[in-house]
Amino acid sequence: MGNQAVKEVSVRRYKGSEAGDAPDILAVEEPLEIRLEYGPEGARVVKNLSVTMRTPGADDDLAAGFLFTEGIVQQPSDIAGIRGGENIITVSLDAGLKVDLQKLERHFYTTSSCGVCGKTSIDAVKTVANCSLPGKKADWTIDPEIIYSLPDSLRREQATFDATGGLHASALFSREGRLLAIREDVGRHNALDKLIGHYFRRGVVPLDDYILLLSGRASFELLQKAAMAGIRFVCAVGAPSSLAVETATAFGITLVGFLRDNRFNMYTGNR
Repeated sequence: MGNQAVKEVSVRRYKGSEAGDAPDILAVEEPLEIRLEYGPEGARVVKNLSVTMRTPGADDDLAAGFLFTEGIVQQPSDIAGIRGGENIITVSLDAGLKVDLQKLERHFYTTSSCGVCGKTSIDAVKTVANCSLPGKKADWTIDPEIIYSLPDSLRREQATFDATGGLHASALFSREGRLLAIREDVGRHNALDKLIGHYFRRGVVPLDDYILLLSGRASFELLQKAAMAGIRFVCAVGAPSSLAVETATAFGITLVGFLRDNRFNMYTGNR
């Protein structure tokens, strides 16, 4: 992610009866305003769509992944261009693309305090554009030994986490357990949007032949994004929420949780 992802500060470090000044490395957290430019030529409209707190780096992928997982765009050609400034990024949509203005109001069903029941939340995801798993691949199974190996493979590549201890990560693996890509961010949803956006912009989505690993817990929002990207196999180092399990069941996603220390729980899928 580069130097823009971290910042050095001075701290007073205590250990037992000793104390002294020392440098410390922090993960950078800054706002990113995502703007959307759309409409026919000669009548373009720019709308402030969202502000997210993120770790700088891969902002183009973050914006593209966010728009895709929110159902605003469905294919790379829907995006005519992406331009950025100081903590502001503008995604220009194809002039011929019809934009659903209701989606731009961003009716979220993803927070634990939203007051919307689980079934309604999952149904809301199903209504978003093309959010059904395409099923182009036959069912396949993964050897538990491959699953056990994923967290260690992820940690070996988390240079920014090693420096700061303050970032979430999303990583994509082949069925054989080979690490293909990793994205880190202070926001767990941003890390996944960056990862999905990277592949979406290259026309690789759906990602139904790969394994997704989450460095923390598995929430409804992350399973929603996985479903949008066609991901069939999700592993999390931490615990899943009840709504995450319901979402995985609804979309035919195999969900593994508590993947650490050579053990895991399988919540959905062939057991």
